[in-house]
Amino acid sequence: MVLPVKYSVVVPVFNSEPSLEELFAGLKSVFDMQQERFEVVFVEDNSSDLSWGVIAGLKQQFPEQITAIRLSKNFGQHNATFCGFSFARGEVIITIDDDLQTPPSEVTKLIAVYNDSGADLVYGYNGRKSHSRIRNIGSQSLKTSAKVFHNSPGEGSSFRLLTAGLAKKILHHTQNFIFLDEVLLWYTSDIAFAEVKHLPRKYQQSGYSITKLFKLFANLVLYYTMVPLKLLVYGGFVISLITFFVGFYFILKKMIYNVPLGYTSLIVTILFSTSIILFSLGVLGEYLSRIYQVQNRKPPYSIKKVL
Repeated sequence: MVLPVKYSVVVPVFNSEPSLEELFAGLKSVFDMQQERFEVVFVEDNSSDLSWGVIAGLKQQFPEQITAIRLSKNFGQHNATFCGFSFARGEVIITIDDDLQTPPSEVTKLIAVYNDSGADLVYGYNGRKSHSRIRNIGSQSLKTSAKVFHNSPGEGSSFRLLTAGLAKKILHHTQNFIFLDEVLLWYTSDIAFAEVKHLPRKYQQSGYSITKLFKLFANLVLYYTMVPLKLLVYGGFVISLITFFVGFYFILKKMIYNVPLGYTSLIVTILFSTSIILFSLGVLGEYLSRIYQVQNRKPPYSIKKVL
């Protein structure tokens, strides 16, 4: 008989072999002290190290408290977390990274804010992050863009607590790219925040390079906003006005002063207008490719094994 649990902790795992046992021990200590039944759902995102072996070993030691899922390829942190939601059995779901930069003991702060506020979603935010300067700039840029483009609170993080009811609402989303914070904001505005510690990275390096952060930002903009299309509309209108007045100016000069238009002005005009057309077609092509992926029902994740 499977006993009910109060808390489910979803952990997306990628190349975190050294930290997993310490992470689970920390989580177990927290919930044992609170005398609450819990489970940890590890979603191994096709790591290149021995993370899956460590998770399988933990599963043998704590079969009632661990669910182990191995994905067939690397789908990314948000998609892996999304996969974990479908296996979570708890009334309350907590997500935490596998790198120990957010100590497991900070879970108590999320729970305390949730108990006091009753919010659907509680984010743990960091006053000062212990990332590299470049990584901090990239992360802050993502949060700022989300705040500007999506009217989000701007303090989202991967350390969050949400109700099981809210998690169930988002499970029907099947697009290939899942950005959890954006999707969660579609369903609730009842959000609270808890300030938590953020420690220097103890073991492995971050899996988020500048290239991956830029790709994440591009996918976020193209999948969840209409900003590029709006830029095409308004930008095209402004450029049309400018080129109209420039063209009218040259026509007047030709009519009144009989000034030759010249090879240079003609080539510059052609190259400028052509570059705008090609850029516009590129943006439209990116949207069409995303529509194609959605219509083809490309899955957000694929499971290889469950323990």
